[in-house]
Amino acid sequence: MLVSYKWLKDYVEIDDLSPADIAEKLTRSGVEVDAVQSLNEEITNLVVGKVLTCVKHPEADKLNLCQVDVGEEEPVQIVCGAKNVGEGQFVAVARVGARLPGGMKIKRAKLRGQVSEGMICSLQELGFQGKVVPKKYSEGIFNFPQEMVPGEDALAPLGLDDTLLELDLTPNRSDCLSMLGVAYEVAAILDRDVKIPEPALVLAKEKASDSIAVNVEANDDNPYYGATVIKGVKISESPLWLQTVLMNAGVRPLNNVVDVTNYVLLEYGQPLHAFDLDRFGSEKVVVRRATEGEHIVTLDETERTLTGEHLVITNGESPVAIAGVMGGATSEVNNTTANVLLESAYFSPSTVRKASKELGLRSDSSIRFEKGVDPNRVAEAGKRAASLIQQLAGGEVLAETVEFDELSREERRVDIMLSKINDVLGTSLTEAEVTNILSQLKFDHDYNDGTFTINVPTRRQDITIKPDIIEEVARLYGYDNIPVTLPNTSATPGGLTTEQRQKRRARRFLEGAGIHEAVSYSLTTAKKEAYFKKSEGPRVNVALPMSEERSTLRTTLLPHLLDALSHNKNRNVYDVHLYEIGSVFHTNETTITTQPEEKAFLSGAFMGLWHEHSWQGEKKPVDFYVVKGIVEGLLEELHVSGEVRFVQTEKVGFHPGRTATLFINDEEVGCLGQLHPSVAKEWSLPATYVFELNLQHVLSFPTNRVRYEAIPRYPAIQRDIALVVDDAVQAEELKSVIVAFGGRLLRRAEVFDVYQGEHLEEGKKSLAFALKYEDPERTLTDDEVTSVHTKVLQALEEKLGATLRS
Repeated sequence: MLVSYKWLKDYVEIDDLSPADIAEKLTRSGVEVDAVQSLNEEITNLVVGKVLTCVKHPEADKLNLCQVDVGEEEPVQIVCGAKNVGEGQFVAVARVGARLPGGMKIKRAKLRGQVSEGMICSLQELGFQGKVVPKKYSEGIFNFPQEMVPGEDALAPLGLDDTLLELDLTPNRSDCLSMLGVAYEVAAILDRDVKIPEPALVLAKEKASDSIAVNVEANDDNPYYGATVIKGVKISESPLWLQTVLMNAGVRPLNNVVDVTNYVLLEYGQPLHAFDLDRFGSEKVVVRRATEGEHIVTLDETERTLTGEHLVITNGESPVAIAGVMGGATSEVNNTTANVLLESAYFSPSTVRKASKELGLRSDSSIRFEKGVDPNRVAEAGKRAASLIQQLAGGEVLAETVEFDELSREERRVDIMLSKINDVLGTSLTEAEVTNILSQLKFDHDYNDGTFTINVPTRRQDITIKPDIIEEVARLYGYDNIPVTLPNTSATPGGLTTEQRQKRRARRFLEGAGIHEAVSYSLTTAKKEAYFKKSEGPRVNVALPMSEERSTLRTTLLPHLLDALSHNKNRNVYDVHLYEIGSVFHTNETTITTQPEEKAFLSGAFMGLWHEHSWQGEKKPVDFYVVKGIVEGLLEELHVSGEVRFVQTEKVGFHPGRTATLFINDEEVGCLGQLHPSVAKEWSLPATYVFELNLQHVLSFPTNRVRYEAIPRYPAIQRDIALVVDDAVQAEELKSVIVAFGGRLLRRAEVFDVYQGEHLEEGKKSLAFALKYEDPERTLTDDEVTSVHTKVLQALEEKLGATLRS
């Protein structure tokens, strides 16, 4: 909302305050002022000039030589290229030495051999945006519509001796979308009165009901409709003061009738619409819902298709306007209009909002109707507009506006105790102080037994409950005056939850291992996730997705990680290792009625080399065991207690022979392995390895307490064994037996070799283990170790059929 400082002075006495002062007070009271723009800040030496003669430049067909009276003894010669410059015009002239917006400095120049002492200006050159300049002057120089005095300052008649305050309004402050609304706000802050303009109407004897009738069929959508008839108007260009007011507010002037409706919209915040009565099509206004598929050509010359949800103004047969949004082209006011039907109505905010959104039309009118206009200003704004049209366009205003009126104008009542206000604000305001604040706001109120009964004026649609009143008191009392106190509560030391600590620990471990964190969208497509699922179950779909690629909540993190790998590969980055901690979403409902289950997952994706030592010429590509080692290290870092097992398995989207499921205490918590070649091909990736853990499940297991162990003072004894077993026997099974029978002396058992081939029977394999025996309190003897080692070998043979390889 752009607020003119000069215009604001018509309603509130603020001569003693600068625009910057007003901006400061508004901002401190909660109505933020984004910018204060002085319109003449960059303009100097701009005067009114009269073009005495205008002839073609002897050396250039597109240039004119103008002798211009600028209030001096002799006229000055100015070379001008505008097509619309002509003799007898009063124009804005930038003299030699003048400065214009954008840093332009006017110098004496010679154009094709002719001296030019200044510049005849267009409105765009004076800082007006092209979209608000009247079409008459959009391509060429501006000339004043009335006689002026050559040499006088041109800033004032052009409205450039003004300052604009740009308000950044919150959605609840729709009252400040009008000059009167801002005036009430400023008056409340300064404790001053507001001067309301009084319509000066001269009514004809003829009644409006003799020319028009109003029939509202959708009274819930349109509880008030007022039709004023003005006959015998003369359409012309608006006076300069009105045009400059509109242009400064960002509105393009059109003609004196339409400009008045826009002026009153800015002044009252009440949208109006003027129809050409002779082109309206009937003597009856019918307001109804549109029929399905009905068409209307709007003022922007666009044909629009309507639905039964849209409210339209009709002539009894066809639509002539979309209620509250935009008028129709067939009945617009133009240069031939003689009789005007002036509409002032109240339309339901939800109805206007729906039509505006569905039709892609957002106008100054719809913005105000969507937020709710003041029901007590609807008819008043119509009278104000009729009065101004009569003054500027002539004509007779017919008596007795034709109305349909079921509009509630009742003020809201809010009761609040003085003690409640003080308790919330932490103040000690007295009854007199709060009474004074409510009086500044122009809120009628009573005070009895410690309670204020407040009648909120209808212009303040945002005030409905007690906290709203408390906020108003705080604003006017001054946020800076509210005492600052510490909460009188017991202090609680800050800290991380167990889950937060564990997630940080996981991140530190993975990043320490050289894996980079990725952060991706929670939204994906069902197509991408289908590569990792046997069948498509219920999903959580987005009602209004940004795009097809972001249409459903993810159930796995892997597709987005593969997208990241593919993105890097396409840019010639081949060694990439990524992880992500994020949420996945599951539901069992086909039609969602409850919130989906959200779980924290941890996934990783790896391609290329794991490490490369160029000096030694060593290269280590990522493989299954690299990923398995990372997962084992992570679980160890998180101190997860319980038996950890990796079981070979087959999963959708994974390589059938290089995939394992991770179990903790026989509960499945994740999987890891190589991506299936067909899936890797879909993402154009080389051999890729991934893992995915249900982190929420992993963190639910108890953790081992970290205990310090001293460095052993006594030597350990190591025994290596090579065991021949059936192919079906897993190394994990052998290790479990070794650990179980190794007792307290066995400190470690690790696989260091696997062999299949020559000198072994078919269907057999050899697994070599390194066993470390140690006692922290003494030196072990060979006999002690041999005794334990023999038990281990016997158990392996009895339980798994393992024999020592000869």
